[in-house]
Amino acid sequence: MKAMILAAGRGERMRPLTDQLPKPLLSVGGKPLIVHHIEKLRAAGVTELVINYAWLGHKLVEFLEDGLAWGVQIAWSPEESGGLETAGGIKKALPLLGREPFLVVNGDIWLNADYSVFTEQRLNKDAMAHLWLVDNPPQHPQGDFKLHRQLVVDEPEMTFSGIGIYHPDAFHDVPDGPQKLAPFLRAWMGMGTVTGSHLVCDWRDIGTPERLADLDQTLQNRGEYAD
Repeated sequence: MKAMILAAGRGERMRPLTDQLPKPLLSVGGKPLIVHHIEKLRAAGVTELVINYAWLGHKLVEFLEDGLAWGVQIAWSPEESGGLETAGGIKKALPLLGREPFLVVNGDIWLNADYSVFTEQRLNKDAMAHLWLVDNPPQHPQGDFKLHRQLVVDEPEMTFSGIGIYHPDAFHDVPDGPQKLAPFLRAWMGMGTVTGSHLVCDWRDIGTPERLADLDQTLQNRGEYAD
């Protein structure tokens, strides 16, 4: 299975940290956020990655290069400076992702899960996507979607983790250009083609400098800090 790490966002809420550095390169636990993802994907057997970039993306490319230093192969999907939003970015990267279902991970989250739980998941027949939902964090108490048996439905109860498996055919009708993912997810949910799972782990949306600092301190306290 190939995986795409979404890394093109501007990171407005992380300013001033993101004025000179793309958010995925912000360090937590002694290494950049995006490296946490790459290492956990590699440990789960994923070696073919696609990463999109926009704001200060050249710094991402310069740091990660072809990915060989981490035992993976990175294909880069450049976007214009403003980015293409999630659905637009995935649509542009489809030629790099191939014809099989692929995993997508938001670059600005952190979690302590074994990523094989994602890579071993298979899409049901006719499913457009499989999403992982988490318990609502303090900053998002209302939630996004609801798990009803094995389907995800458009009712707020749990929070979308930013991790999902998608069939490439789902994006064929997505117009080119900037496109948010949520409207398409809701349309697929309305057709009963989005399955889901409850992800139970320490999951963090690293959306502000305060949350970044809190996670960094937590990892120090646990002794989970890279040398």
